[in-house]
Amino acid sequence: MKKLLFGILIVVISVPSFAQSANIEEEIKELSKQKWQWMAEKDVDKLASLFHDKSKFVHMSGSWKKDRELEIIKTGSIWYKNADVHDVAVEVFEDDTAVLWNRITLTAHVRGNDVKNEFTVTEFYQKEGDGWKLLDLTFSSVRDTHEIEH
Repeated sequence: MKKLLFGILIVVISVPSFAQSANIEEEIKELSKQKWQWMAEKDVDKLASLFHDKSKFVHMSGSWKKDRELEIIKTGSIWYKNADVHDVAVEVFEDDTAVLWNRITLTAHVRGNDVKNEFTVTEFYQKEGDGWKLLDLTFSSVRDTHEIEH
């Protein structure tokens, strides 16, 4: 009888945690989707509030911090015209940290040319107060057949 009660207790404790993780996953997916839209629209005000002050960005041509990423977006040095998202996976850690992987085809305007590239983009988020902050965004060049393991 004690084993049965213990088993029920474990299930009861686990269900809210699982549900909370699922809610966080959906919240992070939606936030990432909004981020791609804000990048396409060059909405640096919304992006500035999303990006953590110590955030880092890793691209094919280098890596830099928040201020430079915002300047690049604002000036159109890189214009993220469209991110066609093919697959998304999210992993939540301790309810305050999340990693999201997007497999995308990115259409961007770079150095006067429109280019299309296949990427897996890794995004790290951390909970701050009532919201989430993007800590890191890293582009990894991949083949269009690349799949994200869920």
